[in-house]
Amino acid sequence: MKQRRAWSKGLALMLLALALVATACGGGGKNNGGSGGSAGGGNGGGSTGGGSTGGGSTELSIMWWGPDARHEATLAALDVYTKQNPNVTFKPEYMAWDAYWQKLPTLVASKTVTDVLQMDAAYIQDYASKGVLADLSDIDLSGIVSDNVLENLKIDGKLYGIPLSLNAQGYAYNKTKLEEYGIKLPWKDWTWEDYFNWAREAREKLPDGVYPIGDVNTWDGYQYYQTAMGKGPIMQDGGKKFNLDKDLFIEFFNTYAEFRKQGIVPPAEVSAAFLENDPQADPMASGKVMTRGATVGSVSALEDLLPGQVEVVNTPVGPAGGGWAQSTIFLSVSANTPDMEEAKKFVKWFITDEEGGKTLGLTRGIPINDAIYKLLEPDMQRRDILGKELYEVSVDKALPFYGTAAGWTEWTDYFKAQMEAVQFGQQSVEQAYENIAKMGEETAAKVASAG
Repeated sequence: MKQRRAWSKGLALMLLALALVATACGGGGKNNGGSGGSAGGGNGGGSTGGGSTGGGSTELSIMWWGPDARHEATLAALDVYTKQNPNVTFKPEYMAWDAYWQKLPTLVASKTVTDVLQMDAAYIQDYASKGVLADLSDIDLSGIVSDNVLENLKIDGKLYGIPLSLNAQGYAYNKTKLEEYGIKLPWKDWTWEDYFNWAREAREKLPDGVYPIGDVNTWDGYQYYQTAMGKGPIMQDGGKKFNLDKDLFIEFFNTYAEFRKQGIVPPAEVSAAFLENDPQADPMASGKVMTRGATVGSVSALEDLLPGQVEVVNTPVGPAGGGWAQSTIFLSVSANTPDMEEAKKFVKWFITDEEGGKTLGLTRGIPINDAIYKLLEPDMQRRDILGKELYEVSVDKALPFYGTAAGWTEWTDYFKAQMEAVQFGQQSVEQAYENIAKMGEETAAKVASAG
């Protein structure tokens, strides 16, 4: 980058000048780096090449994942920051999703985690519990991130990542087709009872081969029901405790068993062939299902497949609320960075600076800062605005995001396999519960014993 090369050349010239002055003055031994910056170049094992570089200058190492558009925008934003803060430069690393999560454990083990790192909701609790991430609770985000969203993001009362974008779990529906068939449109804050009754009524007005809702066979698809009913998430205490409510589980999946018999959800062989966001195989895009669960990203993809036909509503709620609405992508800071205050300053800048916000655009989704969103809104497409609408319709009754705990991937796969066996009539809901619960208790015990 031109700016970084220019900075390096300027630093070299400055150091040469200082050496000449020191020689003329008799070779004084003190380093007067200025600005209170460290004169040393060590990083204390807290980053891969970051840390103070002398002369009051700081190099922050940073890593993130994503597509090329995100890489290019982020590199440009880092240049903007250096333009505004000439004492700070960056050592960037960027890669695809899989490569990122393969590399990060190695950096943790070698104590070379970058000063700043992108973090995901599925992993942040695990890395926070290992002491990898700094507590950022002292960063003032008032007027930028709503208090209830911040509280949902905290882990044991502490904030380990600055939320970057808006995301939510809600429902998308084909407004055009529902109106064509004379079916009442889904409404804000509908309950699970409303949802099931709506599906029953819609079935009466839909032609054969078209279904009001899709089937469920995943752990998180069920968990939305359990948490809405106030029974808490399935994985608790970082995956060390297992919490699967038997009565709710059997009630929920027996409802879907009846729905398969009544043609309210597709037959098992039809559901098994669905592939989200595929023009031919997506439940909604294919025209076979009128509504399905969606996040900000997937509803944007649906709008591309069904332009002008998609609308959004919240996930059905229960006494405790329902769904989630928060950021699932963050900027975190290494707990061992030697440049803590500079790193904290930067991560706040990342979501507050107008020039930086314009440069980053929508490469990490809908900006969480409403002021930045409004700057970008005039150039947004319907797909982007729809994502914001999904967030807004979901946020007031949203529950925290409950992702897969570390060590539970095998169990989540097992859950789906067991419920697919139910869908195909190969076992009862009750037998599936016994199998799933047994493996869940075993998994929790393994996670607890490991640490």
